[in-house]
Amino acid sequence: MPIYLDNAATSFPKPPSVIEAVERTLRQNAANPGRGGHQLSLQAGRLVMECRETVARFFGVDDSSRIAFTANATEAINLGLFGLLLPGDRVVTTSMEHNAVVRPLRALNDQGVEVVRVMADLLGFVDPAAIREACIPGTRLLVMNHCSNVTGTLQAIEQIGPWCRQQGIIFMVDAAQSAGIFPIKVEEMAIDLLAVPGHKSLLGPPGTGFLYVRNGLNLRPLLYGGTGNFSQSATQPSEMPERLESGTLNTIGLAGLKAGVEFIEAVGLDLLRSHEQNLLRQLIDGLGSLDDVTLYGPLDSSSHGGALSFNIKNMDPSMLGFRLDREYGICCRVGLHCAPEVHGSIGTLPEGTVRLSPGYFNTSDDIEQTLTAIRAIISAEC
Repeated sequence: MPIYLDNAATSFPKPPSVIEAVERTLRQNAANPGRGGHQLSLQAGRLVMECRETVARFFGVDDSSRIAFTANATEAINLGLFGLLLPGDRVVTTSMEHNAVVRPLRALNDQGVEVVRVMADLLGFVDPAAIREACIPGTRLLVMNHCSNVTGTLQAIEQIGPWCRQQGIIFMVDAAQSAGIFPIKVEEMAIDLLAVPGHKSLLGPPGTGFLYVRNGLNLRPLLYGGTGNFSQSATQPSEMPERLESGTLNTIGLAGLKAGVEFIEAVGLDLLRSHEQNLLRQLIDGLGSLDDVTLYGPLDSSSHGGALSFNIKNMDPSMLGFRLDREYGICCRVGLHCAPEVHGSIGTLPEGTVRLSPGYFNTSDDIEQTLTAIRAIISAEC
């Protein structure tokens, strides 16, 4: 069995309860939720509602109807940005964003939205003071990630959100790399829009995610179509979540997402984080002891999410990743990780980095085998 260290892309393996929930739903009730009055449709609708309430509870959302399910965090981000911004609006973002934010903002900029970017330091940190300075009067939105998918750098959104709320600036957070690793409570952090994937650290299947939309904030739909109710009207419903959920929902995937969140709640977020932090610390210490290795991002694992990037002197990261996979059965990610602006911030363009991202089901032995493999590759090259 390969050693899987690409959990920042998608978590693997999934908890047995997630697999069981998906299989059970697929075998017993894959009916269309909210699209009929028969018993299987009603059961599917209840399952979707239970997932919505589970997710709302986990993220401190009082009204579960403010959760709109999507296929992934990218769709959730697009839903928030295109549903909110208009030509002439001003949005502030950072140089640490994934292309899921960068590319929609580029398209919106072409349509007349002003986009201002705050630069990060070499460790990937964005100074909250610099963000406040960039958010001049007239700024409508601040959008930023909570945790980098390249450096693992954790941003101080708990400081930034309340300040935005005081200034009347809408605060949108990309939680792709933090949801399921760090506690996120939308009211406490004054988050207005929260984009979350289900398939990463929430341990759900691919094809799941959601956008949280603060009560009182009305977005234009990204898709228009059937919602299972209000069928007599040719216009999109105004009520949430139907307003933002056109078409058939992924009931099977949402069954798995519900099971994934419940698994985290049963084990305890603190315990999961402690285990992953210990593995990360083992990686940082082991790689940091090697003369030819350069680590990127913070070296304090408490300020670090699950992704760790590094390079070996005079070795192309793509070649290192290839050798780790083919010679040692170690699965990692190499290159620019869909985040070229981040690599511009940390000085790793154009080649990018090697990224290792352990998860809850990795062991200390997995990390030691990985370090042993990297040492062997370095020795063979010298």
